[in-house]
Amino acid sequence: MSQETILIIDDEKEIRDLIGIYLTNEGYNVLKAEDGVDGLNYLENEVVHLVVLDIMMPRLDGIQACLKIRENRNVPIIMLSAKSLDMDKIMGLTTGADDYVTKPFQPLELVARIKSQLRRYLRFNQIDGNPQLSTTQQMDAISIDELFIKVSTHEVTVNGKEIKLTPREFAILELLARNPGVVFSTEKIYERVWNEPFYESENTIMVHIRNLREKLEDNPRSPRYIKTVWGVGYKIEQ
Repeated sequence: MSQETILIIDDEKEIRDLIGIYLTNEGYNVLKAEDGVDGLNYLENEVVHLVVLDIMMPRLDGIQACLKIRENRNVPIIMLSAKSLDMDKIMGLTTGADDYVTKPFQPLELVARIKSQLRRYLRFNQIDGNPQLSTTQQMDAISIDELFIKVSTHEVTVNGKEIKLTPREFAILELLARNPGVVFSTEKIYERVWNEPFYESENTIMVHIRNLREKLEDNPRSPRYIKTVWGVGYKIEQ
């Protein structure tokens, strides 16, 4: 059974309880908070592996809570919202969320998304202690010009400056950096990083690429690392 702890932040008790039942049945530890303030208090005092975060809440809404979480944590965040417009999704992803689920939602779909996020997050944050280096471990450090990536500890630096990335941003960057010169379409990036079929998700990839450029580049409009191949996709040159 899983031992990861998931924090549900939602002002609707019925939603908290519904998600909690499904996650408890999967073996997860579940914490529940009714707004962003209580959620942040949990994060200060508990080890949390993933946050399910509603947007519309009193006292501190999901957008502001997400920004606060991202100041010093890379824990995966899945946003919940009754708003289904693309701009609302883009806003959620831009503030640092890793995924966005529209209400009403299928609980089993949400559980599947949570599992996918946790697999990637735990893999990126696990340090392998085996003294005999495997091929994967030998590729633990990726260096491209002034960009340095250490996969096992989820560290990224540019010119020696630490860059904080969300798990999704890190996964996209690692995919491109491990395959220098290879052009990945938005569809391929989504399928490789999200581990699910691509379906009208182009805006999601564009937002994550834009966020990466804002964090990595001196001039995001003229990127040094993540290049656009118009009409095809994205790549990193060695």
